[in-house]
Amino acid sequence: MEFSMLGPIAVTTGSGELSLGPVKRRSVLALLLLQPNTTVPLDQLIDFLWEDEPPEHARTVVQGHVSRLRATLAEGGASAHGIELTTHGSAYLLRLPEELIDAHRFGELVARARPEAAPADAVPLLREALGLWRGPALTGTVTSPAFAAAAHALEERRLTAVEALARAHGALGEHEQSATILYSAAVSHPLREGLIAALMRALFRTGRQSDALEWFHRTRRLLNEELGVDPGERLSGAYEEILRAEAAGGQSSTSGRGAGAAAGGGTRGAGADTAGGADRSAAAGDGRVPAQSGPHASRGAAGATGARGGSGPAAQAPRLLPRPPARFLGRERQLAALTAALTTQSTGESPLAVVAGPAGVGKTAVAVQWAHLYAAAFPDGQLFADLRGFGEGDEAAPAEILRDFLLALGTPPERVPTSAQAASALFRSLVADRRLLVVLDNARSSAQVRPLLPGGLHCATVVTSRSRLDGLVATDCALPVGLQVLGYEEGAALLGAMLGADRVAEDPAAAQELVALCDGLPLALRAAAAQLTARPRWRLARLAAALRDERRRLALLSAEDTGIAAALRMSVARLSADDARLLSALATSADGHLNASVAAALAGYDDPERTQDALDRLAEMHLVDEEATDVYTISTLTQLFARDGQGEPGRPGQPGGRRDGGGEAGR
Repeated sequence: MEFSMLGPIAVTTGSGELSLGPVKRRSVLALLLLQPNTTVPLDQLIDFLWEDEPPEHARTVVQGHVSRLRATLAEGGASAHGIELTTHGSAYLLRLPEELIDAHRFGELVARARPEAAPADAVPLLREALGLWRGPALTGTVTSPAFAAAAHALEERRLTAVEALARAHGALGEHEQSATILYSAAVSHPLREGLIAALMRALFRTGRQSDALEWFHRTRRLLNEELGVDPGERLSGAYEEILRAEAAGGQSSTSGRGAGAAAGGGTRGAGADTAGGADRSAAAGDGRVPAQSGPHASRGAAGATGARGGSGPAAQAPRLLPRPPARFLGRERQLAALTAALTTQSTGESPLAVVAGPAGVGKTAVAVQWAHLYAAAFPDGQLFADLRGFGEGDEAAPAEILRDFLLALGTPPERVPTSAQAASALFRSLVADRRLLVVLDNARSSAQVRPLLPGGLHCATVVTSRSRLDGLVATDCALPVGLQVLGYEEGAALLGAMLGADRVAEDPAAAQELVALCDGLPLALRAAAAQLTARPRWRLARLAAALRDERRRLALLSAEDTGIAAALRMSVARLSADDARLLSALATSADGHLNASVAAALAGYDDPERTQDALDRLAEMHLVDEEATDVYTISTLTQLFARDGQGEPGRPGQPGGRRDGGGEAGR
């Protein structure tokens, strides 16, 4: 049993997430977790739960929530883990091993990390610690000032860990990684002077002096406009260090190991550094696709300058890509299709590709892998955004994404338009002559994507989605790149990469069975590998035997916030009520193979056209697969999900089948 505070409040067991009930009940649990193994007075709970004057029956309400929490924890097997929720007069005590709380594990990992003394050891510790975060802390609690203060304190600890991770990379001479880590945090916290100062130093050490100085001027303006103050000692100190280092020929007194090489002695521009950094990123990949290939890779900064008519290198060369996917294997045909679509300028149009496939098939991994391999072909930068089309909350608004893009491209915050239409026009204008790559991940619809498309002939865009996005194919000449599940050999190779080839070679038959039980989905196979990694004495056959139990399979194919059930939940949540009901009916098919007549019979429909239209929509969302004309299949895992009642119908555009508290976002 594990308790989550670093994101949505949740309790998970080996069989899935417990249903915690309404917001106030989750808030009671959150406060008890903030003070584990400590008696929490009833009056304090009331103060946290009601911002205004509490109702007369507040004590009764809290007592009821505690009683239901106690029953929920007991049903989840709390006693087996040494967990007990007890009453002590007018106070409550949640007794549990603190290592079951993600915030405690986070603190332990951060405390063990020594970014300056032992940076190589600190990097994995801090990455593991930050990987525990699944969103804003204490999500799902009431919006009282007390909970806001508690969430802010946890966020401060996260930012401190981010800064420590950046320092560890800097101590190792990995200044590009340091800048990338700090950039996202700086965009979200533009007035945190220590964070901005660290980002400035990291940017300078990669040779991006102009970017570093621009961050100073941008932050100075914000401090003046929002707080009426001048930059403090840390921010001013970083600015002065950079100016002194520039005057001395680009050698910063605080640059650390490898800084001079990274900055090129102060002679390399931002565009050249970006291209060089992309070469290094590609070299860390699997090497099947040359990082320097593509028509513009050899031009470097000179090519970027020429594209602007001799106006000089870009003020900003953003590099917002996530890190390359771990243990990436195969997909050569899809990578080659992206290369052909995105690095060829013969059509006279801005290249656009859509990577589509079912939940968990690895769309994001393919797009990000290709982006890293070909980053050198786009020396003016690489932009990345998660559009949250199939996430827990609302999808990302185009105006929100465009603001991030414009800020990354050097637009002062006060000049970013508030309307999506104006921001889209400014974005297209800024990138018209640049060689830029845009990766738009997890899109829900073509309409969500269109305002984010660059217009320049030298810009390329990759979109990933669970929907085929036929609209982009029709109106924007997007090239569809479909992803299918892995075959037995590919799936076994992925297990070998995750677990070690020797462990898989011990029982190749069990490995093949695991691939089949996981429907060949990379996400499910990675979750299975996580189960085996946590149990090094298990043979593959033992997990295969456990997965044969269809009642446990979805729960076993989950790892913290990652799992097939969570991913499918977000797909089903986007269906209309009628389509969700049809999916549930299709799940009762004996072998997962059917046609429109069988589907109509299962759903009780008497209108063939209605049935066909619904099947087409499910196929577009990759919840069923149309193998041939009027020949459909539904995967075993999708059947299990729908049979469990998790595919309950919802409203069009609204989450359907969501239990109280929702579920994790999946890709």
